[in-house]
Amino acid sequence: MSSPTILTEARQRARALDQDDPLAFTRSEFNIPTKAQIASTRLPDSATTVDAGSGDAATADDKCVYLCGNSLGLQPKRTQTRINQYLSTWATQGVQGHFKPLEDSPLPTWLDADERAAQMIAPIVGASEAEVAVMQTLTANLHLLMSAFYRPDINGRHKIILESKAFPSDHLKPNSATTPLPATSMITLTSPSSPRDNILTTAEILSFLSLHGPTTALLLLPGIQYYTGQLLDIPTITSAAHSHGIFVIWDLAHAVGNVPLHLQKWGVDAAAWCSYKYLNSGPGGIGGMFVHERHSSVTKLITEERPEEGYTNRLAGWWGNEKRTRFGMENRFHPVKGAAGFQDCVNFVQAFGEALEVARRERDA
Repeated sequence: MSSPTILTEARQRARALDQDDPLAFTRSEFNIPTKAQIASTRLPDSATTVDAGSGDAATADDKCVYLCGNSLGLQPKRTQTRINQYLSTWATQGVQGHFKPLEDSPLPTWLDADERAAQMIAPIVGASEAEVAVMQTLTANLHLLMSAFYRPDINGRHKIILESKAFPSDHLKPNSATTPLPATSMITLTSPSSPRDNILTTAEILSFLSLHGPTTALLLLPGIQYYTGQLLDIPTITSAAHSHGIFVIWDLAHAVGNVPLHLQKWGVDAAAWCSYKYLNSGPGGIGGMFVHERHSSVTKLITEERPEEGYTNRLAGWWGNEKRTRFGMENRFHPVKGAAGFQDCVNFVQAFGEALEVARRERDA
């Protein structure tokens, strides 16, 4: 069989698989750049940007083959509409946009924008709505989680374990978090069987945890390793770490929206992610975090004596304040229950809403 024949049959087979794909309809939900757009050095007007890669304006052969979703997902077609609706609300309502629902608007009030986003992201990561918050960036969220849950004791548990080829920012966060402690507080996992690519077996990870368990306070690992694409066994590793008394944070930058996640069922302590890859929120798009319900309870009211004893200490922020008392303008912090109590910013979450709508339609298909 000649090479051209093999290629023709392979292409026909791929097209047949695409036609039978139950998620094939989602392709039409996104703006896929054309080959001409990719090659262009000019900024097109908005109409050309939206229309040239959609509908009948471009054939399938005109569109580029986009294999970069691991770095930046494509733009949902309705994202521009949602952003314009947000800007129109601001232009016509001013400060009333915080509280005033508008008839026929698909957008929540700004005060409730974070709650709507939490409702939509929760099933994607396998969590209850109260256990997730859409906020900040991946790096900032990991800092916030570590500031709340990393409690080193130089005479006891003080080590942070991560893998040696983790994304560079994952190394920077523990380094900055452990500045007052000796360099030995951060230790890295390297596979003895695969030192070059560091493809860690679950057995190697569990052995490392057994070795360092008594002196380890925190385990920080990626759900999917960004360089190799390896999916780690999140439930098994989490369970093993807990058996050694280790708090576990997962970096899900390359896992969220990419593989099935069941964070609550797996007993994960906390996790953080970005949303501009497989969740298509746009460059620099807002991130998210998960905090298991056992770590995010608030057991005292702000009116009780020493209310700070009723919750885990964390960096305080305006958006993390209990909503019912937020505008009482008290000069003290009292968090809302759940992951939302760790929030400090929900910048421009409206742009993320349509991407989550697409994800919901995929899940329901």
